[in-house]
Amino acid sequence: MKIKSGFIWLLLLPVFLFGQELSPIVKYNPSIYNAGNQNWMISQDSQRFMFFANNDGLLEFNGSAWTLYASPNETIIRSVKVVGDRVYTGCYMEFGYWTREANNHLKYHSLSSKIKNRIVDDEQFWNIFAYEQWMIFQSLDQIHIYDTKTGKFSVIKPKHGILKSFQANNSIYYQVANEGLYEIENGKAKLVSNQPVAVNNKIVAIFSADDGLLLQTQQNGFFTFINGSFAPFFSDVDEQIVTSSVYSCQQLADKGFAIGTVSNGVFILSASGKLKYHITQDKGLSNNTILSIFEDVDENLWIGLDNGINCLNLKSPIRSYSDKTGSLGTVYASLLHNGKLYIGTNQGLFCKTYNSNESFQFIKNTKGQVWSLFEYQGTIFCGHDSGTFIVRDVNAIPIFSQSGTWGFVKVPGKPDLLLQGNYYGISVLEKVNNQWKFRNKISKFDYSSKHFEISNSRDVYISHEYKGVFRFHLDANFTTCSGLTMLDTPKKGKNASLIKFDRNIYYASKEGIYILDDAHKSFRRDKKLSAVFEKDEYTSGKLIADGSDKLWLFSKNYIHYFTLSKIGNELKKNTIPIPLSLTGSMLGYENVARLSNSIYLIGTTDGYYTINLNDLRFKSNSVSITNVTINKLDEELISCPVKDGGEFGYDENNIILNYTVPEYNKYIYTEYQYILEGLQEDWSKWSAKTAANFKNLPPGDYVFKVRAKIANSNPKNMATYSFTICKPWYANNFALSVYLILGILLVLYVHKAYKEYYRKKEQKLIEENNLLLEIKELENEQQLMKLKNEQLSSDVDSKNRELAVSTMSLMKKNELLALIKDDLKRTGPESDDKSIKSVINTINKSISEDNSWTIFKEAFNNADNDFLKKIKQAHPSLTPNDLRLCAYLRLNLSSKEIAPLLNISVRSVEVKRYRLRKKMDLPHETGVVEYILSI
Repeated sequence: MKIKSGFIWLLLLPVFLFGQELSPIVKYNPSIYNAGNQNWMISQDSQRFMFFANNDGLLEFNGSAWTLYASPNETIIRSVKVVGDRVYTGCYMEFGYWTREANNHLKYHSLSSKIKNRIVDDEQFWNIFAYEQWMIFQSLDQIHIYDTKTGKFSVIKPKHGILKSFQANNSIYYQVANEGLYEIENGKAKLVSNQPVAVNNKIVAIFSADDGLLLQTQQNGFFTFINGSFAPFFSDVDEQIVTSSVYSCQQLADKGFAIGTVSNGVFILSASGKLKYHITQDKGLSNNTILSIFEDVDENLWIGLDNGINCLNLKSPIRSYSDKTGSLGTVYASLLHNGKLYIGTNQGLFCKTYNSNESFQFIKNTKGQVWSLFEYQGTIFCGHDSGTFIVRDVNAIPIFSQSGTWGFVKVPGKPDLLLQGNYYGISVLEKVNNQWKFRNKISKFDYSSKHFEISNSRDVYISHEYKGVFRFHLDANFTTCSGLTMLDTPKKGKNASLIKFDRNIYYASKEGIYILDDAHKSFRRDKKLSAVFEKDEYTSGKLIADGSDKLWLFSKNYIHYFTLSKIGNELKKNTIPIPLSLTGSMLGYENVARLSNSIYLIGTTDGYYTINLNDLRFKSNSVSITNVTINKLDEELISCPVKDGGEFGYDENNIILNYTVPEYNKYIYTEYQYILEGLQEDWSKWSAKTAANFKNLPPGDYVFKVRAKIANSNPKNMATYSFTICKPWYANNFALSVYLILGILLVLYVHKAYKEYYRKKEQKLIEENNLLLEIKELENEQQLMKLKNEQLSSDVDSKNRELAVSTMSLMKKNELLALIKDDLKRTGPESDDKSIKSVINTINKSISEDNSWTIFKEAFNNADNDFLKKIKQAHPSLTPNDLRLCAYLRLNLSSKEIAPLLNISVRSVEVKRYRLRKKMDLPHETGVVEYILSI
């Protein structure tokens, strides 16, 4: 037992709290879990899933997803208790339990409905206990005891109202207003104490203690109850409890206590009553009103608040200091020196005694941006926006103010010199008479030098974020640079940095990590170190050497540190799975300071946190598949059985599988990897996603497998889920059998059809061949007819030629006779010889055309198919002489040739032709011969 502290401790306590480093707090606001503000009771099942009695119903959290189950009668759920595979709850005039269905959702079963006649009007059930085979449901009016084996109920109903019930020392206790403390024994009430302490104080919690009980009261602190007597149990917070009003209390696994108050947050005490933490809203809690407290199996402290839920990672190797007031600002540098912790921020330089309860003290003259803190030969150098300061205890002395100072670098072989990188170049500090002073600026180089290092040969390398890497050589006096060169490799990069570690100079950017080859004065890429930036992990190239053979750097999802191998020159990589989203470090300005052999401080945008590497242990909890949902296209999701696998329709081929590891540590980063056998051949990339979505899966059998890891730990188990996407009705086995039968019938039908087709085709070919033969015969006949016609035409031509020859012969005969006649006539006048006249008459008879014309006419008609008849029919007015002229013209004879035949002159022939044209009434443009030849 302790002696109660005085009022002086109460005054000093706020000062202690201001500088307190706390366990990480995970905050869950109502907007995150989508339920009511208030959470009245908390419990956990064997799978490590959390359950909360919430204003809106029963709230479940599996580490990845929140699920709200509405209250059975739409009232506030006041109590929850997990026992085995049942989740018991109590609310307004109702209590019962929930069981998990095949689809992993909870279903409610009412118990109070069996004893409706025993339920008091307006009764609410505020507490639930499990004792052996019985479940105890406590309201403010009575206690209902339910036998889970027999299903029977019994009731304890005191005369006055029940303030609260408790479970301790393997017994069930309850406090009755104005009566005292009772115990349930053999199903009946037994008075334990009616002493003033039990009557006048509202008891909040009862715990087992050596040889008795330990009671926490609402306003008067702890009391022990041993052998029937009460005695105060003093703690460091007794005075504060008087004004804070305790509402809930939980004994922790280490025998300490977590005390939740109505207005002053939560107190964490040791088993002896010493205050370890006092956490309030201004120190990280979401609310100061603590309605419920629960410690889970991993010793995380869950706090049900008046407005939200918080989880306090009491066993985390990480402790955080968060500045909610903004007076400290973003931490850019830190240093532990002579027992004092110095913190450099954008607000200035602060310090406090390390591991003390002091608040941070501002160091005068340092208001503004602090870039770096550097300890050398027992002296602290502060790189500041205003220049360079030397820090002695709580005083800062300026030694350089020409420009801002980024940082400091030792000079090999020159212990009395330091190089400092400034906004405009590099300058030299020198130790003279044990005092550090500014000596000179290095000439011929005026670029900003945030990150730089110097080699043993006085070659200086500077990383400029917007230009790349410079190199120049310093003279022996460290006054002038020469050979200023911009290196081709490596390239410039955002948030790039350059640092010396283990006598090697390293450069880091998005392209990877490079190491300087001093012999060739060039950088080469280190594949092993650069691997930390693969898979889009790069966020910052800031490299930090902590002075303890560790090289630190930060990536998107991890903090890495490399240590020197005890055998060989290779660096060994170590990984801390804290993502950038949780660290809150300023990109490009990450900083790490070594506080002890295992504790390191990392600055953040609102303070800092410390990591104890020795306590950094990662154990993988079991991964489990929590939910399987399917849906048809553009339809709502359907929840499916999880444990026994599933069989889904062909159109239910969109499936979502949710999985989780119930890990509640703020700085533990769980990664998942899955494969869907039947669709994928390779495992997916490690990712923090807790759901896998597959769309438009083809019919087939599938096995989904998922595993989880934390950092480099091996997966503890692999969760599997088998399911089948059925074929559509038109593609199942029965349908395939039908298709096979129909196919066979179709083949037979096609065979028959083809057979008939080819038969008809053959018949058609025969008919076509016959037709072709007939056509051939016709063609032959036509050919024969053609030949006959040609022969006839030839005969006609021959006859025409004969006719023309005979006509010409006749013409020649007539011409000859005419000549003879003319000669005889010329001799006539002189001699009137009768013989001559007789000859002349004979010649006239021979020249007479009647007989020759008749012969010619018959021959002409035979040769030219009754031409004379045709033209006579066309022109009835034609005379025989006209027809004779037409015949001669038909033979294409000239006028000169026709004249002898008609025994007239050529002129007379022309006159006849003219008259013939008139009789035929031919147009002017049509010739007589052309017309006659066309008939």
